[in-house]
Amino acid sequence: MYRFLLSRQWVILTLVGLVLIPVMIKLGYWQLHRHEHKVAQNQLIASSLAAKPVPVTDLTAPGRDLPRREMWRTVTATGSYDTAHEVVVRQRTAADEQSIGYYVLTPLVLGDGDAVLVNRGWISAGDDLTKFPDVPAAPKGKVTVTGRMMADETTEASGIKDTRGLPARQVMLINSKEQAKRTGRPMLGGYVEQTAPKQPGGKPELVPEPDHDSIGPHMAYAIQWWLFAGAVPVGWVILVRRERRDRAAAAAAAAKTSGEAEDARESADATA
Repeated sequence: MYRFLLSRQWVILTLVGLVLIPVMIKLGYWQLHRHEHKVAQNQLIASSLAAKPVPVTDLTAPGRDLPRREMWRTVTATGSYDTAHEVVVRQRTAADEQSIGYYVLTPLVLGDGDAVLVNRGWISAGDDLTKFPDVPAAPKGKVTVTGRMMADETTEASGIKDTRGLPARQVMLINSKEQAKRTGRPMLGGYVEQTAPKQPGGKPELVPEPDHDSIGPHMAYAIQWWLFAGAVPVGWVILVRRERRDRAAAAAAAAKTSGEAEDARESADATA
């Protein structure tokens, strides 16, 4: 009755189904882990933003990698801007998530001589990408900056390629170690994403607070993959029953045709 399952076509179909089921289950768990990571990150961002501001030197030091638990903490830094070593970071998006331009990255020299990188915000790229853009001047003299503490960017973590041979004073990644080499000055690990004070005229445009409300579609995708995994054996059973029914119907039709032919022959013989 089910001998057709041993046919080449059905053996291949069954093996494909047996492979798909664990693959889909694994994809579901992958999406579940992405969901859990997103939820944990949202909680970290929310708690960090709500924490009391602390001096930047409480969280970082020259050459130190910022721990993930300290990300997005609000910090304050007091010093003077070193505009001679100001650079712009290419291929960055404005708050509208569409306009492409630069982040303005300026070292802030602290009272002890160490410096911390400050992302002062976003500016338009302009028409000539080979030249240093017209950057709004940083405040002169002693200033106090408030912002979110961020970890150094790397290609591995960000996916941004660290392109070489860029125009002067343009970089792809915000990295305190690289800027320490460039300036010859001790640089605190990580950087400050400025939130206050606001710039005169709103330029550079301050980087908006990261989204920590959306959890994305990962849980829905996980459930979807698991439903697909469950649908495979159900679909296999349906196909097997349909095949059995079709074969039985074909066999019955063939038997009926054969019987009618046999009756016709007998009738012809009797007439003869």
